[in-house]
Amino acid sequence: MNKGTAAGEARATREFIATPELRQNLHRLEQALRHVIRGEGEPVRLALVALLAEGHLLIEDVPGVGKTTLAHALARSIDCQFQRVQFTSDLLPSDVIGISVYNQHRDSFEFKPGPVFANILLADEINRTTPKTQSALLEAMNERQVTVDNHTYRLPEPFMVIATQNPIEHHGTYPLPESQLDRFAMRIRMGYPGWQGEREILRASQHRDGVNALEPVAHAEQIHQWQDVVRQITVEDSLLDYVLGLVAKTREHEHLALGVSPRGAQSLFRAAQALALLEGRDYTIPDDFKRLAVPVFAHRVVVSTRYASTLKKADQAEAILRDILASTEVPL
Repeated sequence: MNKGTAAGEARATREFIATPELRQNLHRLEQALRHVIRGEGEPVRLALVALLAEGHLLIEDVPGVGKTTLAHALARSIDCQFQRVQFTSDLLPSDVIGISVYNQHRDSFEFKPGPVFANILLADEINRTTPKTQSALLEAMNERQVTVDNHTYRLPEPFMVIATQNPIEHHGTYPLPESQLDRFAMRIRMGYPGWQGEREILRASQHRDGVNALEPVAHAEQIHQWQDVVRQITVEDSLLDYVLGLVAKTREHEHLALGVSPRGAQSLFRAAQALALLEGRDYTIPDDFKRLAVPVFAHRVVVSTRYASTLKKADQAEAILRDILASTEVPL
């Protein structure tokens, strides 16, 4: 392909992606979320990145900082099927994916779908249930389907799991296995709001409606179309090499017992494309990858027990990743 043809195709892509209607719709969706989630806007932006990147989102933080509110607000802002499951120690896998029930009239078993059959599933406090029930989501998150009694059932599209969890140091929690953590595109933290943000939260608490007052500003088919547009965002070969360089360093780092998987590299690739679209570009830049590397990678790496530190494991992982980012040459 000659340069003229490539440039022409790039312009055509830019014209398609940067339509005023698409930008306006994305802006409306983000503003709807910010109307409920006050203070720091990064969690809102990252939640939208996960949605557009066709990824699942893990929100980890202490109780009471708005984890469930963010998930609920995102679901309310989209006209789609939404289900919420409160994960507890006695929850069974069938409570999530469904169960086959015998029908006497038909003399056969019928499958009764569980709450996983939705566009957005909120798995609230996912680490308060047993590993057996946690594993019920593995097939759904990876393959967008569930298998019950040798029958496979496709899930609706788009499909997204938003899970909240309390830090594993809290009582009554079960750590998520690495295989499940790797299926989350990103792990984010809400953090405590700033002075002005918390002031706005207190003022807004005078009104009873809150999240329930949100009106849908997009529908499931639109989200599916936007996800297709994300795949068209240009990623230069030099940026691919940059991603692979970061991944390689996590696998070789002396303080990490487990590095980033190929799925993790794919997640960063797609998340950077989604961030570029949100910021009105049809191409990615190095800052997209640098900004997203920690939320995409931190929950995937495992810190070696030989790395003694007073920091929590999650904080250690983030510190190591920031060192890797600082020591890796950024493509021009």
